[in-house]
Amino acid sequence: MGKIWFVTGCSTGFGKELAKYAAQKGDTVVGTLRKSEQIEEFNKLEPGKTFGVLLDVTNNDQIKKGVDFALEKFGKIDVLVNNAGYGSLGSVEETDDDEMVRQFDVNVFGAVKMVKAVLPSMRKQRSGHILNITSIAGIQGFPGVGIYNGSKFALEGIGEALAADVKHLGIKVINIEPGPFRTDWAGRSANFTPSKIEDYKESAAQNMNNIANVSGKQVGDPVKAVKAMYEVVELENPPIHLPLGAVAYQRFHTKINALKEEIEKFEYIGKPTDFTEEELAKLDGK
Repeated sequence: MGKIWFVTGCSTGFGKELAKYAAQKGDTVVGTLRKSEQIEEFNKLEPGKTFGVLLDVTNNDQIKKGVDFALEKFGKIDVLVNNAGYGSLGSVEETDDDEMVRQFDVNVFGAVKMVKAVLPSMRKQRSGHILNITSIAGIQGFPGVGIYNGSKFALEGIGEALAADVKHLGIKVINIEPGPFRTDWAGRSANFTPSKIEDYKESAAQNMNNIANVSGKQVGDPVKAVKAMYEVVELENPPIHLPLGAVAYQRFHTKINALKEEIEKFEYIGKPTDFTEEELAKLDGK
């Protein structure tokens, strides 16, 4: 039977390509789709190896039914891939509250709900992998994508903590951080809040325009990306972080170096804020 994969967001992009690749390698994939008419098409990707379920990660009932289907049919889930998500683009000030909540509901709370749904079975079998498809935007903030940044930063932190929660149980958590890949992320899958405030013309508006213009021209190959995702699951000791693509690695290093420089530069202000030993002695009555 091979591994049983449960992959969210399989209509296009990474989800669809990963399902196809894992199935071709001999594994079985349960993939989630938000439209019932997409299920038959997904089932035909690799007949007998790909099984579509109707599931929106914001719908608790659909999550339960989807996970129950996988466990009842196959007896286990070896790999959960939290791939479902979308990009909300706009300046922080101009993104309305409803859109902000929707972004976190899908990208953060939906992923956590999926984790909570599969963890009981993974804990029971004392094995499993959870892949969170975050983004390089979960490592570095950019103008015009602040709310999206926030959702991916949140998933990064949750993933790191989850890895510590379950490490002793044989369950491995990996945050996958893609750079720009040739998917629909910056196209039809994105939600753009146009910037109308003149002050953001050279920051948020300019970067949103750059993102829109590069859609369909990104250097990242989704097929190579899913091969990397598959490969990292095969490792005995996988990393907690796996950036994908040269741009992601460049930005990772830029962020690390800039953060180190900034922390060291202003250490003289922030570091001396502990009680001194003498002050602690007085406070503690010693």
